[in-house]
Formats: sequence, structure tokens, C-alpha cells
Amino acid sequence: MRGRKPKPSGLKLVTGTERADRVNPDEPQPPRSCPEPPGHLKAEARAEWDRVCEQLCALGILSQIDRAALAAYCQAYGRWVQAETALDAMANRDAVTHGLMIRTQSGNAIQNPLVGTANKAMADMMRYAAEFGMTPSARTRIRAECEGRPEGSVLAEWGL
Repeated sequence: MRGRKPKPSGLKLVTGTERADRVNPDEPQPPRSCPEPPGHLKAEARAEWDRVCEQLCALGILSQIDRAALAAYCQAYGRWVQAETALDAMANRDAVTHGLMIRTQSGNAIQNPLVGTANKAMADMMRYAAEFGMTPSARTRIRAECEGRPEGSVLAEWGL
């Protein structure tokens, strides 16, 4: 499939781009709830799960079906933290390149593989974060009221 990813109808509604001819009447609307964290999350990933899950639930944008995507975000975050921590430890021992470069067995200087690991994990983390509206630019496209939504509002009818 080419082109942009389609926006969910609820997102079109809150961003003001909803049109009757573009609404999918059969779009699934999973009930909003806070999923339980998977048991395989490492310490850093679990701490991030606890930090963001409560906030995403309060915004009303999280459901049980989002568990894997949120876990993937948290794993990427945890991997990024681990790689950055390892780089920091290497930087303390290397006053010249601060752990960013290493020497191969033949003596050539190359980029430390941890730099690539950290960069890949950070890119993955940011991609997942944008899916949940967890970046400043992603939030500019969403309008949400967490508490005190008027009873008769269109957003209340949609359960947002």
C-alpha cells in the first residue's frame, strides 16, 4: 500500500479533519483500558512502562490491544538506556574518543558498535513514541481533554 498511513477516525475527529465521506464506519473501536506489562520487560523498560502507561491511560488513548506496541516502545527505550550506560562506562576509560571509537584487532579505528546500537534503539523508540503521541510534534496533531469533558460533546460520544 502506497502513500501515508491512514489516520484512525477518532484521531481525525480530534484533529478536526474528519469528513463523512472519509470515515470508516467499520473501524474497530477497542475499549480504552490500561494493559498489564509483559513479564519479559527488563528493569529500564519496565520503569518506562510504569511511567508512560499511567499517562497514556489518563489521556484515553490506550487499550489492551496496544500492549505489544507499547512493550516494543519500552524495550527500545530500555535498549537505548543500556547502550548509553555502556558508552558512558567506556567514555570514563577513554579520554580521547570517549568510547565512540574502538580499535580492531588489526589496529584500525572504527565506530564503537554500541553507538550504532544506541542510535538504532533511539530511532525505534522515537518511531513508537510518535505512534502514541509522545513527542511534541505528534501532540500538535492531537487535541485531547483528559478530565471534565462536556457530556454532550462529540468527543464524549466517541468515548474520547
